[in-house]
Amino acid sequence: MRSKIIADEVMNRWPNAKIDFVLNRHVSYVRDCPYSTHLVDDTPTKKTREVNQLITDLKPDVVIFDAAGRKAQLQHAHRMGAKVIFISQHRRKRSRGMKVERALVTDSHWVVQPEFAIGDISRFDKLKLNLIKCSFPIFTGSIFKQPDVAEQQQLQIKYGIQAGQYLLYSAGSGGHMLKSGLAADLFAQVAKSIFTQTGLPSLMVLGPNYPKSLPEIEGVTIIPQLDHCEFINLLQGAKAAVLSGGDTLLQAIALNIPSLVVAVSKDQPSRISKCYKAGLISTSAAEVEPMCIALTALLSDKSNESIGSRTTRLASSCGLEIGMAEIERLLHN
Repeated sequence: MRSKIIADEVMNRWPNAKIDFVLNRHVSYVRDCPYSTHLVDDTPTKKTREVNQLITDLKPDVVIFDAAGRKAQLQHAHRMGAKVIFISQHRRKRSRGMKVERALVTDSHWVVQPEFAIGDISRFDKLKLNLIKCSFPIFTGSIFKQPDVAEQQQLQIKYGIQAGQYLLYSAGSGGHMLKSGLAADLFAQVAKSIFTQTGLPSLMVLGPNYPKSLPEIEGVTIIPQLDHCEFINLLQGAKAAVLSGGDTLLQAIALNIPSLVVAVSKDQPSRISKCYKAGLISTSAAEVEPMCIALTALLSDKSNESIGSRTTRLASSCGLEIGMAEIERLLHN
């Protein structure tokens, strides 16, 4: 999805650009990719020979390795004259991208987290990168398309909602499992309870991996899935959001939307903790009662205004704009 967002903006700015994706033929989103696709039998990271052959054949100006790619693939892209962009989304990936042999063939390393959430690179890494004359990673924050007023209004009409008068729930892809069952089902229970308490209508985005039939809940509009632009527009118009700790958390902060965030996978607690300590979100245990208590507090004017003031000060810059500026720099360098 992040790569598609980048590709869409590249096409918006450079309509004559030719874009190719290398994808695992077995993943469900293959059919949703609107660009030229080259399919391999596993994650492209494990298919070095095939990926390198494609780079040789296509002779791209820029190759983007989005949290993926073997060292040999980056090296081959560099040898073929392409500008190499590596995207990392957590500390382990960032560290991998700063290893000497990778850094020497990487023209731009994007960290799609704000600095407060992941921390600065170490003094050792700074010294190392300076010695080999390589640039430091760039903190882009979350990469997403900015909301569009016209599309936002159309979506509000479609779902019968008014700006600032609804809640948005999303537990990620829909397939995340907690001890109590599916995270999406937990979020739906919270949505049902909060509507009973407050009368606020809600939108519940289940996600493409939700395995059950769609539930019916009074006051809650169930949406199987949304494309990125639709989600961002609905998020920006919400009074508050209930989210998992993935990219949507950072998007909500960047859009200044008060949010209750709970972890639905093992990589999320650290990010949630840092955002909570910065005063940017509310959080709770992944259980109905604690979530309802925390969300009720969040919806109070005092709590809402407190978090809103902090997100206004600390919200991330537009990561997509930063990325586009980097691509333009590399193409003209």
